Amino acid sequence: MSVTSTPIPVIVRKSLGWSIGLSVLMIVAGILAIVIPPAAGIAVTVLFGWLFVFSGLAHWVFGWQTRSTGGLLWELLLGAVYIGAGAYLLWNPLAGMVSLTLALAIYLFAESILEFILAVRLRPMPGSGWLFVDAIITLVLAIIIWRTWPANAGWVLGILVGFSMLFSGVSRLMLSLAARRLASELA
Repeated sequence: MSVTSTPIPVIVRKSLGWSIGLSVLMIVAGILAIVIPPAAGIAVTVLFGWLFVFSGLAHWVFGWQTRSTGGLLWELLLGAVYIGAGAYLLWNPLAGMVSLTLALAIYLFAESILEFILAVRLRPMPGSGWLFVDAIITLVLAIIIWRTWPANAGWVLGILVGFSMLFSGVSRLMLSLAARRLASELA
């Protein structure tokens, strides 16, 4: 039996090529989301809708598979809630986007409080000041979203997702380019 193996440098070059391509795609998608935030916001809403529907179906399957443990009714109810929320987002993407924007403001507010508590607890440690900065910026962002809600729903999700994709793409691209340089030096 003969086993043909691909040399490691070839595998590395192929994976780095895919990683660079994905990075560029993320950067382009991030820029598009920033330029057209309502479309990106609706896309995020639809994505969440489908995730909720699939999560609800998974709860139903899990409930049925574990019905002998006595949790079938609760899994079916929880699945129905997920599917109902997903259906709402899919059938009313604009209203769903408004709801998700408010949920994002609440999430950011809670995150800022927890980060502030963590910063207080880690205060003697070097670098803990950055947690205070992060908590304050997150709190300001939560307040801005909340104070301008629901008028901001058309742009908040798209802009935030766009910046996240843009910075993730740039980070991945820089990492991939550094790895390609290292692979070239080792070859």
